[in-house]
Amino acid sequence: MPPPFDLEAATHHALEAAGFAPEPPPEAQAEAESLRHSPPSFPSLEDLRHLLWSSVDNAESRDLDQVEVAERLPDGDILLRVGIAEVDWLAQKDSAIDHHAAQNTTTVYTGVQVFPMLPEPLSTDLTSLLPHQDRVALVLELRVNPDGTLESKRALRALVRNQARLDYEAVGPWLEGKAPLPDAVAAVPGLTEQLRLQDETMARFLALRQRQGALNFETVEASAITKEGKVVGLTVTQKNRARLLIESFMVAVNTAVAELLFEHGQVAIQRIVRAPQRWDRIVALARSLQDNLPDIPDPVALSGFLERRRAADPKRFPELSLAVVKLLGPGEYAVVQQGARSAGHFGLAVQGYTHSTAPNRRYVDLVTQRLLKAFLSGATAPYSPEQLGLLATHCTERARAANKVERHIRKTLAVEFMRPQIGKVFEGMVTGVKPKATFARLLDPPVEGCIVRGFEGLDVGDIVSLKLVSADPKTGFIDFVHEPKKHH
Repeated sequence: MPPPFDLEAATHHALEAAGFAPEPPPEAQAEAESLRHSPPSFPSLEDLRHLLWSSVDNAESRDLDQVEVAERLPDGDILLRVGIAEVDWLAQKDSAIDHHAAQNTTTVYTGVQVFPMLPEPLSTDLTSLLPHQDRVALVLELRVNPDGTLESKRALRALVRNQARLDYEAVGPWLEGKAPLPDAVAAVPGLTEQLRLQDETMARFLALRQRQGALNFETVEASAITKEGKVVGLTVTQKNRARLLIESFMVAVNTAVAELLFEHGQVAIQRIVRAPQRWDRIVALARSLQDNLPDIPDPVALSGFLERRRAADPKRFPELSLAVVKLLGPGEYAVVQQGARSAGHFGLAVQGYTHSTAPNRRYVDLVTQRLLKAFLSGATAPYSPEQLGLLATHCTERARAANKVERHIRKTLAVEFMRPQIGKVFEGMVTGVKPKATFARLLDPPVEGCIVRGFEGLDVGDIVSLKLVSADPKTGFIDFVHEPKKHH
């Protein structure tokens, strides 16, 4: 067996080859250090630090973008407040920090190392909503009816203070009744009841999204477990109720921000996911599972099909989810002009959708934050429609490049784990068919690769037997041979 691959060097090389700057330039670092040593005093804002804010994120996350708090109102509505880190307060437009962020446009999470969009003195400290620290935030107040619709919405700038930093893996099982109350929740008076109310708010949102036809996927993403530079295992992140809670709040906020910008006549960048061009293949996939979909793309019908398959075959549902996601096609950023109708987000079944809830991690969210702040203060929009158009194109390209880098490094890590298993046969699902290549994901372990022989006639969603024939750490390529099952 050859020696372990130099994962850190491979990660830096992949990032640079894709046009990313792994480290902020000296000018941006100097600005960040200056802010760390002498941060400006807080602006005069509404003070909401007394509220029982909390955050739920990955246990290892340090760039916390979002905090939440809910309040039950006498008429049965719930007032949900979601605080978003106001990154623009410190990472100001046209600064050296801003120029670097605009170049990369996203934090890149490789599984080996995190390459933050903003210098770490900001993203993991001054603009991160860390526990027990006073922070500037853009707060979205959403008055939620019992049916999940919004009675009202407004945005404001405020001071907030995160009272509890929680993580998905502790909170999710507790909300599902599968685990005891987490110590971090029990330690804060009133937080148990607060999270129960947030969970009730989520249930309202989920019921509305289901009626609208939002697609509820469950894709499998494997993360490598490394020890002393060697990959010793693969772990899978499972969707749980805490992840659903934060996801539902993000969807509500991003939809509300799109509506606020539209109502105030602001040109905005929206996240667009168009009706799928390969709908005919999704229809055929449903038919192969003894189910039916209409000939014209219909998110409500597709949502119903997915829920039926989740109930019928939960083990293989993640692979079906991945197949449908691939057939839906990629999303993109696009400018929606003043008064114009958005192409919408097919997967979420909403007409207008921004990215606004992760300004520490995505540049388009920071741009949206600046647009939102401009109309709140009555100032002129900080970008022209032409500038927004160029940014939308650039952010789309960089997001796809980051996804390619992250997939490449994940594959490299998977290669390290799979190399000792060459020659073994696994069960997998076809996840992509292109003119020159056919791709598949193993069911266990959840590793992706290319079918180099026996791929003729295969299509997305097919379950196949695959023999591992090659695992190359230099390229990140994993190759399989399709071995048709023998019938006796």
